[in-house]
Amino acid sequence: MIRRQSNPQGNAWWDKALAVTAETGNRVVISAVTRAAELAGIAPGMALADARAVLPDLFTLPADERADAAMMERLARWCGAYTPWVSLDGPDGLWLDVTGCAHLRGGEEALLNDLLERLSGYGFSVRGALADTPGGAWAFARCGEDRQVIPSGGTRAALAPLPVAALRLESETLSKLSRLGLRRIGDLYGLSRISLANRFRLDVVRRLDQALGSAAEPITPRAHERPYRVRMAFPEPLVQADDIAEALKRLLQKLCARLRQAQYGCRRLEFQCHRVDGDTQRLEIGTARPLRDPKQLARLFAEHLSQLDAAFGFEALVLSASGVEPLGALQEAIPVGTPEGDASGGAAGENGTAPLIDLLGNRLGFERIQRLQPVASYLPERAYRSVSAAQSDALSDITSDATSDADAAIAPHGAGAPWPARLLRPARLLKMPEAVETLSLLPPGEPGTPPALFVWRRVRHKVRAAEGPERLSPEWWRRDPAWSKGARDYWRVEDEAGRRFWLYREGPLRSGVPVTWFLHGLFA
Repeated sequence: MIRRQSNPQGNAWWDKALAVTAETGNRVVISAVTRAAELAGIAPGMALADARAVLPDLFTLPADERADAAMMERLARWCGAYTPWVSLDGPDGLWLDVTGCAHLRGGEEALLNDLLERLSGYGFSVRGALADTPGGAWAFARCGEDRQVIPSGGTRAALAPLPVAALRLESETLSKLSRLGLRRIGDLYGLSRISLANRFRLDVVRRLDQALGSAAEPITPRAHERPYRVRMAFPEPLVQADDIAEALKRLLQKLCARLRQAQYGCRRLEFQCHRVDGDTQRLEIGTARPLRDPKQLARLFAEHLSQLDAAFGFEALVLSASGVEPLGALQEAIPVGTPEGDASGGAAGENGTAPLIDLLGNRLGFERIQRLQPVASYLPERAYRSVSAAQSDALSDITSDATSDADAAIAPHGAGAPWPARLLRPARLLKMPEAVETLSLLPPGEPGTPPALFVWRRVRHKVRAAEGPERLSPEWWRRDPAWSKGARDYWRVEDEAGRRFWLYREGPLRSGVPVTWFLHGLFA
C-alpha cells in the first residue's frame, strides 16, 4: 500500500496537522492525513465536520485525483525495475508479481526491503507485504505488520488473527459479520461454506478463497513490455550533457539493429531517463515515415536533450519504440528518389522530404504539417484532401471520410492514387471560386467561346490566348449545392502579361442566354 502523502525535505507543513479532503456524495471526508494529524486522532474516511470537532485548527487541502493518478502511474513505471508484472490497485496501491524476479535482488525479503526503503527515501509513507496470493498480500500490507514476508504455505495460519476487513469486503457485510461476532478471519474457517454463501451471498466465500489460494485471482499488468526496448544502467550517475548524448547514440544503434533484423522502422520513440532521486525525465519524438537510421534519429533528439534536468545524475536510460511499422531492406546503391528507392522505403532518405518533415514536426507538432492527397473525384473541390504529413497512406484511407463506398465504385481513381498526369490543373486552387466580370466579342452565352477580357479583384486582364473547354459534370450521386446549376466549362487563359488563369462558365449553354464566369485557380 502506498499512502498519497509525500515528505519532501524542507516543507514546513509536513510537521503540521494537514488533511486532504474529497467529496463523497453530499459529504466531505478525509482521504489522506499527515503524521501529525494522525497522532491528533484524524484518520482517512472521517467526515470533515467530525475532524474539525476533534482538531479545530486542522489545515485542509482539496484532493487532486488527476495528480494522484498521474503519480501512481509514475510509481508503477518505476516499479518496473523490480518486475514487469505491475498493476494498479485502487488510488493508493500497487500489485507486483515478483515470481521469478526475487533472486535478482537477493531474495524475497531483500527485494521487499529495498523497494520500501527506496520509496520511503523518496518521501512516501508505504507499507508492503509478500505472500503466496494477491488477496493474502493485500491483507498483510493493509491490516498486518509492516514489511511482512509470509513463507510459502503459511498464508492460512498468518491470516487467522487479522480482522475480516482484510478480505476486501463491503462495509455492510462487515457490519453483519461483526453483529454475529465474526471479527477475525480465523472465525470463518470453521463455518459451513453453504451457510456463509446463503447469509452473505458469495462475496465472503469468494474473497476468503482468493486470500487462501483456493480460487484464482489473476492480476492484469498495466502494460505489456514493449518488444523494441533497450536499457543501459551506469555504476556512476550521468550528469554531463555530452555523456547523455553518447549513451543515447549507443542505445539508438542497438535499437535500430533490432528493428533492422525484424524489418521494422520506428514512427515514435520514447527516451526515459531515471534519476537517482527517483524522478523520471521523458522525451518523445516522431517521424514522418518508418525510420531506423541512428544518425537521423539522434539529430531529432539533439534539439530536445537540453530539456533534461539531470540534477544529481541519471542512473539508468531506457529507449523504446512505442510505434513501429514494416520497413523492408533498403538498397543503398540505388539513388534515393527513384521509383526503386521509393518502393523500398527510400523516400525517407536524406534527399527526400521526410527528414524535413521530421524536423518541423518535432518542433511545431506533426498535426501542423499537412500534405495533399488525391481523392477519387474529377471535381476540383473534391479531388484532394489535406492529411497529416506524418500520416501513412493506409491509415489516412481508413480514417478519412472523404470518399464513401459508392465513390470507390464509381470514381475514376482511388484515394491515395497518383495524381493523374493527363489532367492539367493550376498550381494554386482557390478555396472558393470567385466571380469575375467578363467581356466577350461574341454574343453573350455563345457556346464554346472564352471571354476576351475579364476583371478580377478590380484588375483588368485582356485575354491573349485560351485553351479549352474542359467540361466537368457534377457527380449525380451527390447533392452538392455548389454544382446546382449543372455542368461547368473550364478554360485555361493567358493575359497579355503572361499570367495564366483557370476560368469556368456556369449556366445554360444556349445562344442568347447570359452565363456567369468564375476564376477557380492560377497557374504558375
